[in-house]
Amino acid sequence: MWTPYRLVGAGLVLTTALAVGVTIAAEQPRITNGRVASQPAGAPFTQTFRALVSNQADAAWFGYAVPVVDGERVMCCFGNDTTWVNGNVVMSDGNSCCRACRLEPSADGTSMATRSPGTASAGAAGNVVRLAGSERMVVLFRVAERVIDRIRVFSEDCELDAGGRTITWLEGVRPADSVALLESFATTADGRRDRISDGAISAIALHGDPAADASLDRLVALNQPEAVRKKVTFWLGNTRGAHGLATLRRVLKDDSSADVQKAAVFGVSQSKETGAFDLLMGLARTDPSPRIRSEAIFWLAQKAGQKVAAAITERIEQDPDTEVKKRAVFALSQMPKDEGVPLLINVARTHPNPAVRKQAMFWLGQSKDARAVEFFAEILR
Repeated sequence: MWTPYRLVGAGLVLTTALAVGVTIAAEQPRITNGRVASQPAGAPFTQTFRALVSNQADAAWFGYAVPVVDGERVMCCFGNDTTWVNGNVVMSDGNSCCRACRLEPSADGTSMATRSPGTASAGAAGNVVRLAGSERMVVLFRVAERVIDRIRVFSEDCELDAGGRTITWLEGVRPADSVALLESFATTADGRRDRISDGAISAIALHGDPAADASLDRLVALNQPEAVRKKVTFWLGNTRGAHGLATLRRVLKDDSSADVQKAAVFGVSQSKETGAFDLLMGLARTDPSPRIRSEAIFWLAQKAGQKVAAAITERIEQDPDTEVKKRAVFALSQMPKDEGVPLLINVARTHPNPAVRKQAMFWLGQSKDARAVEFFAEILR
């Protein structure tokens, strides 16, 4: 029989309730198939949290809610995995996001998708209404054998299937305290626990609090493991706005790791700041590393448009490195066909470098575009 209990060491009293498809309290998550034990967060928070974990013999979850970063981010489930959706999302009912997210068992991976405003996702019931993005998110820690073995985040509107487990819900957690706790899990070097580091870094990045900026800056510093720095660069671009872009500029300038710099270029490509495009253009044109120029060219191609096409064509014509030229040709192949195919035909027809012409013809062949077929017929004639 599961009953309320007192954690003597921390001096905290737990209260419980059975949650079957109902919300326990305004701040608590929407839980089905599980029990919620509610208590104050306690202070100092990290010490209180670790005491709770060390006293938890059975598998269970601990969680709390904090503000989420701006961006209309809905973090719910279209299947058993967490799906991150940026933009306005249409859901199957007025309260829950998609379908219940299963905590036990749950997939390790996180799929990412983007919906444009006004798109729809009909649920099983078929009745579709609009759900605005939550202003808060739920951070959950799974405990097994008295240690954390998983960290997950969800929008507070999402319905969570706890799989019969108890969720200890911590009330009144300050965002800065949450960030400090998560940062202590972000640099785990044990490969077996790599998913904990991933979960901690993504949760930090999604906090709607300046403490997250400072934390990510520390985690991307040169004294951190390369694997951690690489993970952080994505989130700097994806979630941290102008501050994140400024940090990525510093990483590209100061970090000597080619792999971290490459990851930082991808991070820049994820930023919605107006300066991100110009930074990519500058990297494609002037970075001393052929690898970085090539990477910037590739991500420019994903944005398309006349300005991008001109920049890529310029690199094919002017870059001193043949491999960068070839990478730029590949970038043309990634653009929408109406933009990329005519440019590829022009390169294949006129470029003075045989290796570059050969690369253009290869990607024309892969396009299966009627204009490419006609170009090859013209050559054969």
